[in-house]
Parts: sequence; C-alpha cells; structure tokens
Amino acid sequence: MAAEKFVEEKIQGDKVVLFSKSTCPYCDQAKDLFTSLGYKYTAYELDTMPNCSDIQDYLKEKTGARTVPRVFIGGKCIGGASDTKQLHNAGKLKALLE
Repeated sequence: MAAEKFVEEKIQGDKVVLFSKSTCPYCDQAKDLFTSLGYKYTAYELDTMPNCSDIQDYLKEKTGARTVPRVFIGGKCIGGASDTKQLHNAGKLKALLE
C-alpha cells in the first residue's frame, strides 16, 4: 500500500513525473528530451529508494510495465523512453505538456 500511495501522490503532484533509475541510459534519454524542450519534470530515482521493488511492482500493475523510465504527464502514463520519443517525433508531446 505504501508504494501505491507514493506513486499516486507523486503523479498527481507534478505535471511531468518520471520514475527512473540513476544508472539507466533510457531514463537519461527521457530526461534529456524534456530538458532539451525546456520542460520541468520531477524524477524519482528508484534505485536510491529502499522500496524500489515494491514501487516497480505497483507501476507494473498500474501501467503494464515494470521497466523504467515510466513517464507520466498530467497523471497519465505515456510509457517509457521510446514512447516519449515517438510522441515527440510525431509532434504530439508538446500538446500533452501544455
């Protein structure tokens, strides 16, 4: 329950939220994309948290995937790094951010 509460509070707290790991190159790609576009995001580095596995288990239950990054915009999961990049390349990411 603590992992569920944590995730739900965080995705409602900020417009763009990434559940990430500090050593993940795909997470870096997603963060770099938001930075290059000038959009503020909040990243939670799961590998620095004691309940990392519980959070990833809840993210799998919520989004269908346990992998990171898990990117949320406006409380809705848009997927991972590849999904985020595809939305950007299709010209759809900015609309979600505005």
